[in-house]
Amino acid sequence: MSETMNLHQTPETVTLHRARWAGRIVSAFVVVALAADGTIQLFAPAQIASMLQETGFAMDLTLIVGPIILACAILYAIPATAFLGAILVTGFLGGAICAHVRIGELGSPPEIVSLLLGAMTWGGLYLRDPRLRAILPLIH
Repeated sequence: MSETMNLHQTPETVTLHRARWAGRIVSAFVVVALAADGTIQLFAPAQIASMLQETGFAMDLTLIVGPIILACAILYAIPATAFLGAILVTGFLGGAICAHVRIGELGSPPEIVSLLLGAMTWGGLYLRDPRLRAILPLIH
């Protein structure tokens, strides 16, 4: 039966199927990175104490920021709320970039990671969600 279904697939269908899977993989990477960050903020803030100090954030803010990051990751992972999650993730990462620009760390590794995660957030969503591709048709 699967051989019959393969005969009916067009090159466009195969391309979209591959794009959807690529988007899921990229999105999963973003979710794992955010979940790891949120978990560290909540359960091991001492590991990021020096970075918090450099950027001027108090240690007790990890109890607020950690759940926010985890909520953003969850919203992004759920297809029905992925757009809201992507917007919130982008806002969070933009704030992280801004914090490093403020202290004169333009082009620092955390800033680059935040920029890449933001691009991957929208790239992954674009590849996995046909609604976004319909709004912005880059893949034909």
